[in-house]
Amino acid sequence: MTTHNIRFSSSRQLGKNGPTVTSPALGGMSLSGAYGKVDDEEGVRVIHAYLDAGGTLIDTGDFYGAGHNEMLIARSLRERDRDDVVLSVKFGALLTPDGIPAGFDGRPEAVRSSLAYSLQRLGTDHVDIYRPARLDPQVPIEETVGAVQELVEAGYVRHIGLSEVSADTIRRAATVAPISDLQIEYSLLSRGIESNGILDTCRERGIGITAYSVLGRGLIGGSGAVDGSLARMPRFQGDNLDHNRALLTALQEIAAAKGVTLAQLAIAWVAARGEHVVPVIGSRRVSQVESMAEADAVVLDDADLARIDAAVPVGAARGDRYPSQFMAQLDSERPAAG
Repeated sequence: MTTHNIRFSSSRQLGKNGPTVTSPALGGMSLSGAYGKVDDEEGVRVIHAYLDAGGTLIDTGDFYGAGHNEMLIARSLRERDRDDVVLSVKFGALLTPDGIPAGFDGRPEAVRSSLAYSLQRLGTDHVDIYRPARLDPQVPIEETVGAVQELVEAGYVRHIGLSEVSADTIRRAATVAPISDLQIEYSLLSRGIESNGILDTCRERGIGITAYSVLGRGLIGGSGAVDGSLARMPRFQGDNLDHNRALLTALQEIAAAKGVTLAQLAIAWVAARGEHVVPVIGSRRVSQVESMAEADAVVLDDADLARIDAAVPVGAARGDRYPSQFMAQLDSERPAAG
């Protein structure tokens, strides 16, 4: 299925030695039930639409739908050229049988075992970027990254990524092996990496940023529905939700003046943060793939960026981005060293 001749036109390199990918990237989590029921047939159509429009970077995790997402991607790529796709895979997040998060495992033996299962589910002999989903506080990052580096040397992994770690952890990991990119939440409503040293550290070290939740889990340009897992997110509760929705009024006016949707404005804003930043968009419908491709063509000048910053300054959003028990697990939320 094509996207009406709409094509992704931007490409960016992830890190000094990482892969060159299209921007935005396609996030797979929403295709495996993270935000409500999904249809596998539509999921395949979404992935095909992204690829047909020239998209190359697909982000997944072995815990998305407890392996469902990897198998969906494998089905979608069955008749495609594997070399045309950059697969980014997160590992290490533990689940209970009923799907409840149960911590993280970054031990070297777990790294190797996790990859064995991912290769089987994905139907491939390698993944392009392999990254721990979170920092395991019981395992030094050097050990986890060292295990992935061994898989690089063995040919099973092409590049090493990180996810939701602090500037100090990034620096420690980079002493072990080259890091292609850091995956982390970054949006108009989540700008913490601008003040905690993470953005600067990645820029200085030549490490890319793959930004997720660019649309604030649907708060920016979404349907407005708050149910399922969203109802447990502090930003979607009570007065926080009212405040955050009010922030978007001025943004909507800016988007209308540009002739784009609010979602496209938000995607373009993240892409404008630097040539090393790639937005990751969790599209669930083909129409959303078309919208993200159109966002790729949106150009924001200095005046646009100033208006956006005035409408939603750093720290303007209310409520943490995860419930408290999950915030406590984020190495990226710990104060910068020194």
